[in-house]
Amino acid sequence: MIMLETRAIIVQTDGKYALVQASQANGCEQCSGKGCGAGKLSQLFCSKPRQFRVDNQINANVGDQVIISVAEGAVLRGIGLVYLLPLTLLLMGAMLGNILAAQTEQHDGYAAVGALLGLLVGFAFAKWISLRQDRSRFQPYIARLWRE
Repeated sequence: MIMLETRAIIVQTDGKYALVQASQANGCEQCSGKGCGAGKLSQLFCSKPRQFRVDNQINANVGDQVIISVAEGAVLRGIGLVYLLPLTLLLMGAMLGNILAAQTEQHDGYAAVGALLGLLVGFAFAKWISLRQDRSRFQPYIARLWRE
């Protein structure tokens, strides 16, 4: 299974979890070369270092540099659930509202209300799906210590 990985340093430990601070400039290994540039974009919008709570399967200690992993499918699934599902229902709601308008002057108003309702239903449905899933499969975890 393909994993997405990044390097981080452990800031705090709490039982089986650790608070890690990811390296500022690293996304994937392509960011330093001629890759997509997502690392550069994140530097533009994220001025301070971000910290994340991850599963500490290897019992790493504060100050250790580690590799954080997450299954690649988890990222794509999360994107679909959080962005694509509500956006799709927003568009469907707008189209349905436009179709249900009785008069031509009402098309925009009905479309706006339908879009808003579709978006709200999309977020509610995404939350419901999220609560029903086994989240442990999609959580980032400390895979190993960083060795240069």
